[in-house]
Amino acid sequence: MSTHSNHPYHLVDYSPWPLTGAIGVMTTVSGMVQWFHQYDMSLFILGNLITILTAYQWWRDISREGTFQGLHTFTVTLGLRWGMILFIVSEIFFFISFFWAFFHSSLSPAIELGSTWPPTGIMAFNPFQIPLLNTAILLASGVTVTWAHHSLMEGNHTQTTQGLFFTVILGIYFTILQAYEYMEASFSIADAVYGSTFYMATGFHGLHVLIGTTFLLVCLIRHVKFHFSSTHHFGFEAAAWYWHFVDVVWLFLYVTIYWWGS
Repeated sequence: MSTHSNHPYHLVDYSPWPLTGAIGVMTTVSGMVQWFHQYDMSLFILGNLITILTAYQWWRDISREGTFQGLHTFTVTLGLRWGMILFIVSEIFFFISFFWAFFHSSLSPAIELGSTWPPTGIMAFNPFQIPLLNTAILLASGVTVTWAHHSLMEGNHTQTTQGLFFTVILGIYFTILQAYEYMEASFSIADAVYGSTFYMATGFHGLHVLIGTTFLLVCLIRHVKFHFSSTHHFGFEAAAWYWHFVDVVWLFLYVTIYWWGS
């Protein structure tokens, strides 16, 4: 099929991936219901597998269109930028709901909680131990991803690779430490509103760190394969924006939930 056109827009071809993606998500949600009520994870695992395979093949096609077929013109890239910006804005409001729930309960704790915060019987984390180390790790990863971005714009392939590699390693390190923190916790998500807001906020942030780390790992692989140039690398820019968003959310989490809330 010829990719020549007389306009700068990208009119996408027919694709099976929206359909298989919808089937995967529906199967995942149905599997969660089965898991919660019948303690059977088989349908949930199948749904995740379908969704992951769909995401891989869909994003593979997008990378091919932008890298090899030249379909991501300036106009198309501008639309992608706005799409990513609006997506991050929606994510900001997603986390605002968790902060709202936390402050609603902590600024005026109910009598059932002992009228104190943290609630009576809950031993909060020391904010100057693992949480502070994780803060330093994420701030360092923000520096390394910025180093990689500037190196890419300057055409320095080696330093871009190094910066992305260190960012991915720091993201993995953060996830390991958070998993260790969860295993050592003295309270669970079922321990009053403190446990609910703590694990919902930090857990969803941890999920975003996993997604961002995967995003950057794919960018590292694509960069090694010379998919990016100094002027055409929006895939990497989107990953960097997302990672900075994850950094900023963690700073708010650390200051409010770990430090002030403890």
